[in-house]
Order: sequence, then structure tokens, then C-alpha cells
Amino acid sequence: MQTVAVESSKLKQTELDIEKRNDVVLEYFPMVKYIAARIARRIPSHVEVDDLINAGTIGLIDAVNKFDSTRRVKFKTYAEFRIKGAILDELRALDWMPRSTRQKASRLERAYAELEQCLGRPATDVEIAEFLNISLDEFHLLLNEARGVGLISIDELHRYLDDKQDRNLLEYVADSETLDLVELLYFDQVYHIVVKAIEQLPERERLVISFYYYERLTMREVGEILKVSESRVSQIHTRAIMRLRGRLMRVLKA
Repeated sequence: MQTVAVESSKLKQTELDIEKRNDVVLEYFPMVKYIAARIARRIPSHVEVDDLINAGTIGLIDAVNKFDSTRRVKFKTYAEFRIKGAILDELRALDWMPRSTRQKASRLERAYAELEQCLGRPATDVEIAEFLNISLDEFHLLLNEARGVGLISIDELHRYLDDKQDRNLLEYVADSETLDLVELLYFDQVYHIVVKAIEQLPERERLVISFYYYERLTMREVGEILKVSESRVSQIHTRAIMRLRGRLMRVLKA
């Protein structure tokens, strides 16, 4: 009888845990929809937002199941990483970005990396266009075509640093206390490189990055603050991302 009572108690505890997890999923589901909507604005319309929400929900459930409250990270932060990661994985599986677009984005990254290394300062649109031997209108069109590349997850910074790394950033966030000295130095290096690169952006690009990623404003809201159109904000954002990726590529491969 005692064994049955213990098993019954464990079953009730399990049911309670499941109920709590479901409550957390419901509480943070609006964040899934918010993240999916932000990403959807920067990709072709043929990709269904509902598919992104479904993928993000799976990421949220995964976060709820794997989160360790003893670690020094907030659940909201961890969940956001998981949600974004799941959505980006879904987009990669859909292979929504044409190879030609990826090639154009890489061309822009290299142009920013090489030209700004020579100039020792941020390159202007005219300078990049001349470096690529294209017109200014063609350069702006190239920016528009490459805008989705900014969706690349931060854990892909590994490819710039060490191809032998077999843990992604999410695992470090979830289990940060297991980092050894080398890993701590690795992420400290990435952090300072990214911060310095953002600080060196032209003012308007820095403002867009700050408003969009830190203040969580939409492109339209950023445009209202800067008194420019939403499409112009998107162009400034893409330019900033290409510039940042070019600098990261240059510095981390040095």
C-alpha cells in the first residue's frame, strides 16, 4: 500500500509540473508571435507567418523543458534565444533565401571588410558602389536584396572563430557555469568585438541597431523617430548588418 501511495504522489507531482509548464508556455506565447512577426517582415511573403509561429512555439516548449533555474540567466532571455533559434532553423530548412541572394550578401560583406580596412573608417554608399564597380542605384538594389541576411543567428559567429566548436551559444547560455577559461575568453572576445564594431558604426546606423534590437521598436516606429520611411530604415539596417558582418569576418579571421 505504501508503494502505491508513493507512486500516486509522484504521479500527482508530475501532473502538477506539466500544468506549470503549460502555464509558462501560455504566458510567453505572445512573445513567440511577436518574434515571428518581426522576422516575417524581413523575409519574402510566400513564407507563412503561422509556420514561423509553430516553429517558435516548439522552441518555447523546448526552453521550458530544458531551462535550469539554478543558472545565472533569466528564463525570458533563454526562451528568446530558443524561440529565435527554432524559427531560424525552420527558415533554413525551408531554404527560403535563393543562393544568388546569399552570394550578393557575401559580396557586400567582403566589400565592406576590404574597403573599410583600407580607409580606416566607415565607407560611404558611393565608395562601396565604386569599389563594386556598380551604380549607386544598383548598390541600393543590392542592399534591398540582401536584407534577409541579417536574420542569421548569433551562434553562427562560431564559423568565423573555430570550426571545431561543437556547442552553440544556446548551450552556453543554458549552462554558463560549465565554461572553462578558454571558452570564457572566447565569448569575452566575441562580446568586445561586437560592441566595438557597433560603436564604430555611423550614427544613424547605430541608432537603428539600438532602436530595433535593444528598444525592440518596429521598423515603422524607428522610421517615425528618425523621420524617414520604413523602407529607408530597412535599408539602413541592412547596411549596418553588412558592415558589422564584414568587420567581424575581417577581425575574427585575422
